[in-house]
Amino acid sequence: MKLSDFDFDLPEDLIATRPASPRSSARLLVADGDRIQDAIVRDLTDWLRPGDRLVLNDTRVIPARLSGTRTRDGAQGTTQAQIELTLLEPRADGCWAALVKPLKKLREGETVVFSDRLSAVLEAREEGQGLFRFNLAGEDFDAALAEAGAMPLPPYIAAKRAADARDKEDYQTVWAERSGAVAAPTASLHFDAPLLAALEAQGVTFSKVTLHVGAGTFLPVKVDDVTAHKMHGEWGEVTDTAAAEIAATKAAGGRVIPVGTTALRLIETAARETGTIAPWQGVTDIFIYPGFAFRVTDALMTNFHLPKSTLMMLVSALMGRERMMRVYAHAIAERYRFFSYGDASLLIP
Repeated sequence: MKLSDFDFDLPEDLIATRPASPRSSARLLVADGDRIQDAIVRDLTDWLRPGDRLVLNDTRVIPARLSGTRTRDGAQGTTQAQIELTLLEPRADGCWAALVKPLKKLREGETVVFSDRLSAVLEAREEGQGLFRFNLAGEDFDAALAEAGAMPLPPYIAAKRAADARDKEDYQTVWAERSGAVAAPTASLHFDAPLLAALEAQGVTFSKVTLHVGAGTFLPVKVDDVTAHKMHGEWGEVTDTAAAEIAATKAAGGRVIPVGTTALRLIETAARETGTIAPWQGVTDIFIYPGFAFRVTDALMTNFHLPKSTLMMLVSALMGRERMMRVYAHAIAERYRFFSYGDASLLIP
């Protein structure tokens, strides 16, 4: 299985830089077996049925991008440097791992000031990243970060424009609860209160799980033999309640449909040991590519993914590679919008 098997030509102008408004007005490509149909996200009620269960990732994206100033006193006087951090994950010792630009302008023990309230000291370097200890913790840290930080937009959007105040709402799901992600579970961005109410009235049920999406989700695959690729790890949890709800839906003959690849990867991780869904908590680095045996997932709602990405491999595992290539050819011909702020697909094997 070669990396080139998952490549396709994507016109640059199909990369969305803003989401549809209202959220549920985005387009929806429905691939039901070999049949492809064009719809709108609010039409989900036409495709889901009573007894189906949507699995939602309730992670909350933190405003993880920080711009600050390092001040240094030396023989030539006082010098300053602008430093940008992208927070990656908290460590058990209270430090944060972060990407730093430019790392070479910062020494261990030096402080970066981001606002009147928020600063951090570089404690160590690790594999091209910095480990930082902030001057605040807990709710004080969350509040100061909300003021000083910007949403960590994906590289393919950030290359086109800077994050702004709109992104703090646009790049967050309406059910976000548990802070810790540095990227949004983007298929979930299409849901708003009217759509959720319509689905609930139809008899569709919901379960919430948590997977804190990391910056590793944007890392390219660098090996030609895709099976040799090593996935990044992300922390997740399937609670007792969520596992019981999903198991009950399966037992009753309903379909379990994760909203987004993050929710799918998590519930399939939780079913690896026994073959059925079970409560689970930990770091998952599950890599799903063609040949994978799905234990829980019956269908998937997801956005349109990058060429040669692990997510392209995941949807190909669910639907078949040739079928997904036909789906993507249709999406490009019909000018669907791609990636995090783009349109959605409903994939039913």
